[in-house]
Amino acid sequence: MWVWIIFIACVIVFLAVDLGVFNKKDHVIKSKEAGIWTAIWVTIALAFSGVIYWLFSSGLTENPTGLTPNDAVLKYITGYLIELSLSIDNVFVIAVIFTSFKIPAIYQHRVLFWGILGAIVFRALMILFGVALITKFEWIIYVFGVFLLFTAYKMLKGDENAFNPQNSFVFKQLKKIYPITTTIQGHDFFIRKKGVLAATPLFVALVVIELTDILFALDSIPAILAITADPFIVFSSNILAILGLRSMYFLISRMLQKFRYINYSLVVILAFVGVKMLLAHHIKFPEWVSLSVISIALLTGVLASLFITDKTADETKEK
Repeated sequence: MWVWIIFIACVIVFLAVDLGVFNKKDHVIKSKEAGIWTAIWVTIALAFSGVIYWLFSSGLTENPTGLTPNDAVLKYITGYLIELSLSIDNVFVIAVIFTSFKIPAIYQHRVLFWGILGAIVFRALMILFGVALITKFEWIIYVFGVFLLFTAYKMLKGDENAFNPQNSFVFKQLKKIYPITTTIQGHDFFIRKKGVLAATPLFVALVVIELTDILFALDSIPAILAITADPFIVFSSNILAILGLRSMYFLISRMLQKFRYINYSLVVILAFVGVKMLLAHHIKFPEWVSLSVISIALLTGVLASLFITDKTADETKEK
């Protein structure tokens, strides 16, 4: 258990330093700063693969699935890339939520900070139950596989109705439970107005982001469980990807239109992982195959977005 305790303690220290030192004062996160922090988080996550190799080679962590150190590293990196790629979809939704509730850019980092903190707790619980289900009921892997294929189909088909957080079930229920004000007073989540304690748009956005992340986790956690059922690899790859989500949001949220083909990459990744789960008891995919499919899908989506001309946008400009 000490490996888990040290890892969680390091995550808490990272978060404390983030909010207490580097972001003690509210400020607008510029693209340059977001790019630097994204690079830092990705470097930390990839460097952690060395820790994974050391833990599994020295036997310092439990190894319920009997992984070799090399396989453990490959599974960790694959899981990290899956979570990171699926987080891109999360960025789109977070941008819509902030816009809908008119959250000033200067306070967005604080909202995301507490959102990430809550996400870590919920992800840990979901991973715990997910691993337990796969370990105890092997047939559950087929359920996860079908679910991922269905998710890939829905993503490919697209949703014609734009997501509006203010029309969501969560927002409507929150209004019934607690008084909500449209006033934003600094970075406070609650303010006292006419003697009544009311939730500000920052708190509402936080709750919606938190519950939205849980919905996204229903896709990403089964996807990682298709790679490995080792609880520490699943947890560490998932959490390190989440930690980099805040800086990644500020980096790519301003360039969402440029990455219009990235959704097709996510469709390919989810479909591949779903098929892999359905064939898990019949065909054993080498780790390099999974890693290659995910990497190529992401790279193709990015390159297509950069080099394929958007005819619709061009026609609009001409008009």
